[in-house]
Amino acid sequence: MSPIEHFGIVFLPAAAIVVVLNRRLPTREFVGAAFVGSVFPDIVDKPLAHEVGLLPSGRVFMHSIPPALPVWLAVAWYGWRTHRPRLSAVFVAGHLLHILADHYQSFRGPNRSLPPEVLWPLTEVAPRPPIPGWAGPQHISLHLWTLFSVSMLVVLAYVVIEDVVAHTKCG
Repeated sequence: MSPIEHFGIVFLPAAAIVVVLNRRLPTREFVGAAFVGSVFPDIVDKPLAHEVGLLPSGRVFMHSIPPALPVWLAVAWYGWRTHRPRLSAVFVAGHLLHILADHYQSFRGPNRSLPPEVLWPLTEVAPRPPIPGWAGPQHISLHLWTLFSVSMLVVLAYVVIEDVVAHTKCG
């Protein structure tokens, strides 16, 4: 699934809820939290698996519930602490829906099952090729994705640090 598809799966229903409850369009912070949450698993896992080789697949670690759960709890706590529960909720929803969307085929049909990647590292995952099929000629798409991921993570780190500093000064 592309980043835009992941974003759409989260943003469209979340925006509809905001419009119905608040009778106004979502804020840019809400849109940003939805986008970052919806692509977060890929911007972390794909470079770590395919560029650095630290993960057995581009669909483990942040694509897995055990490592993602502490992130969700931290984000939810911070949203509650800073009186922005909707922002934290849309980030967590985006992250969770990303995981479910990547494995939707496993939940369909008569042989419904939870894929082992969703519970990694508690379960073994099937080995995958170190270079994914979407990498493109001379792995250009992979390198561009890694550049995008690192850029997103740097900007995200900056925004989070600035936000934490601003909220620790205020209270």
